[in-house]
Amino acid sequence: MVGYGGVRALGYEHRPRSQRAAPVGEQLLPRAHRAVSKPKAWLHGTHRYASPEHLPAYLDEYVFRHNRRGTPHAAFQTLLGLSARHEPTTYRQIIDRAG
Repeated sequence: MVGYGGVRALGYEHRPRSQRAAPVGEQLLPRAHRAVSKPKAWLHGTHRYASPEHLPAYLDEYVFRHNRRGTPHAAFQTLLGLSARHEPTTYRQIIDRAG
């Protein structure tokens, strides 16, 4: 797998394992898998791509939405309240903060 290409040089051995192929009751870190796969699917489905310098802003948005998923009206009210109390963020500020 391309994503694990450099681990051997760091002294680790990568042994790929499949969540689907694991015997029943022996899933491999199912919560960790979900914690990574859900934001990844959201990112690819909603935004298609996020550059590394903007990734923190996208993940902040995901956490904001996730934490308010049960009360969508509260999310809107929170967002509205935050926007009324703070000055707008410029593109330059986002870029400077990400670096």
